[in-house]
Amino acid sequence: MRQSVRPLRVVLDPSLREGPGRTLIGGSPKRLLRLSPPGWRALSLIREGRIDAGDALVLAERLIDSGMAHPRPEVLETSGEVTVVVPVRDRCPALERCLDSLPTATSVIVVDDGSRDQASVAAIATGRGARLIRRPRSGGPAAARNSAVDAVDTDIVAFLDSDCVAPPDWLAALIGHFEDPRVAAVAPRISPMAPGGGWLERYLASRSPLDMGMREGQVAAGGRISYVPSAALLVRRSCLRRGFDETLRYGEDVDLVWRLRDAGWTVRYDPAVVVAHEEPARFRYLLQRRFRYGASAAPLAVRHPRRAAPVVLHWAPAASLLLLSVRRRRAAAAALAIGAATSVWSTRGILGVAGGARNYCEATAQTALSLSRYLGTISLPLTIAAARRTRSPGLLALCVLALLFDRSTERRGPAAFKWSVVRGADDLAYSAGVWWGAINSRTFRPLVPRLLRSPRIRRVPR
Repeated sequence: MRQSVRPLRVVLDPSLREGPGRTLIGGSPKRLLRLSPPGWRALSLIREGRIDAGDALVLAERLIDSGMAHPRPEVLETSGEVTVVVPVRDRCPALERCLDSLPTATSVIVVDDGSRDQASVAAIATGRGARLIRRPRSGGPAAARNSAVDAVDTDIVAFLDSDCVAPPDWLAALIGHFEDPRVAAVAPRISPMAPGGGWLERYLASRSPLDMGMREGQVAAGGRISYVPSAALLVRRSCLRRGFDETLRYGEDVDLVWRLRDAGWTVRYDPAVVVAHEEPARFRYLLQRRFRYGASAAPLAVRHPRRAAPVVLHWAPAASLLLLSVRRRRAAAAALAIGAATSVWSTRGILGVAGGARNYCEATAQTALSLSRYLGTISLPLTIAAARRTRSPGLLALCVLALLFDRSTERRGPAAFKWSVVRGADDLAYSAGVWWGAINSRTFRPLVPRLLRSPRIRRVPR
């Protein structure tokens, strides 16, 4: 495979905007890049698609590294480059459907993770030309994937869960990202299989926990895309020295991505490729899955303490909203004013006064939604207790702010009430898992929010 960092095509991130004095603001977390006159001219070339060499190429790479732009790799031939690893435990019809979605020339390894019907799994795998690795007893997805890594002799490993169906060209569309030698992993979008007429299918079509959305970008804790699931994930084999953490029954994919980032690698999310995933067929299965996902937060917090906070809040907007909800209007106004003045003053040399005020308003709106989600889910028992103690309904009203906002943007009409009920139960199941995991692991890191002093903007190094 060609090893070059040269981006053949680049698209600017939709969040990118121009600031005062030849500056660019965007990315996630938000960053600022101040351009020289040649750099500003190079930006025009990038917008025109002319990045063959010179300043335009240098700037394109800096924009990609800062999350302000995204590469558009070539569609490449994958023969001999990729091995697909499919872990499975029983689920024979799903395995058959998954393998049938792969091109016939693809190298495939099926890992039987202690299935009860081993003969059927073996017949399906060998009948479709896949190599079979059999584990005597189940060790979970992490152990099953690790069992196949040593048998892989290609540069790239593509992990694909047995309940997924991949499009024919998914490998060819994603493998081009690895031409950048800094890229360790690439993930496509995971979307529920074509929804039926039931309300659960329609809900999951908009709220699947495996779907990272329509916007591409780098994967980094604290950013807009903090992790990607391993239901479909391409990884550079040389980066899998430790593999997945086999002690994690859930959250092993999050742990792997964060370890790759800590080691200096880049992980990308490319939603232009969509892999279909079979979602739970019953509501109770959905709640059970969400509980298990929530329970993984505490073990992850033990391994990655700095990333354990359930939400990141700016202190001044959060304090003003909480004070306002308990009818402390003067104190709320004072906290908001102090925070605004501090933020605008600290960013005046970067954004100017008007830009700093706009940045603070955006941070306040985001904090309001994040605080609402936190109070209405993870912190709900404490929120109810505080509302009873203060005899103020404002806290409970703040809890439903995010739910109303999401309902207005995602679901309207007669089905909106049912959607809200299902969404609330979904969030509470996850929160219950977080509390259970925290108590079981004797850590409260996944329950405590992280506070920032002011909305930050990082400068991109020259």
